[in-house]
Amino acid sequence: MRLAKYLAHAGVASRRVAEQIVRAGRVTVAGELVLDPALDVDERSGVAVDGRPLEGTERRVVYAVNKPHGALSTASDPHGRQTVVSLLPETGARLYPVGRLDADSTGLILLTNDGELAHRLTHPSFEVPKTYRVTVERGPVGERALSALRAGVMLEDGMTAPARVRRVRADILEITIHEGRNRQVRRMCDAVGHPVLSLRRVAFGPLKLGDLALGAHRRLSEAEERKLRAL
Repeated sequence: MRLAKYLAHAGVASRRVAEQIVRAGRVTVAGELVLDPALDVDERSGVAVDGRPLEGTERRVVYAVNKPHGALSTASDPHGRQTVVSLLPETGARLYPVGRLDADSTGLILLTNDGELAHRLTHPSFEVPKTYRVTVERGPVGERALSALRAGVMLEDGMTAPARVRRVRADILEITIHEGRNRQVRRMCDAVGHPVLSLRRVAFGPLKLGDLALGAHRRLSEAEERKLRAL
């Protein structure tokens, strides 16, 4: 198994971040510094990160969390602020969030120790849909704005892909995208003249937020994990 993938399966970080960790000179194999994330290793290779030996790959788990307002989409914070990982009790697994939700956004976020799955769920090439319920200013939202969102709007980092958009109420939209640009839904709504007042993610791929309470979490069932991996 490639070193970066091994680190991801061991719960160190997502595969992309694991590659950065290797190139930063933080990984040794059998006591020797390694800078090649493609090096073949296994549980007998003596892999260590920052001098800490890895015991092998962890049992892979995925949790759904209903992120509250203000919580950070990180595993830890040097300033002691609340993170999505801190919402869970100690699980014995080194969890990290799959993608991000802004601090001022709420809703469904996934936590896992499976770096390969995290990579597939967040990389744009896999086009995993994510659905948001947004309340906007200057309602009602007209057909011109809806058509623009559905066709794609020009942002400072380029044209967005077409979105699925449904008007739930005069000032509430349900928007589904499969890209992962920074604050994308907020910027899309700004671009059509309807700044976002609140944003909540209600679905990630086949998973729905459902009635999971704000700040609560649940472990995904094996069937739900299989659906995610099938994406």
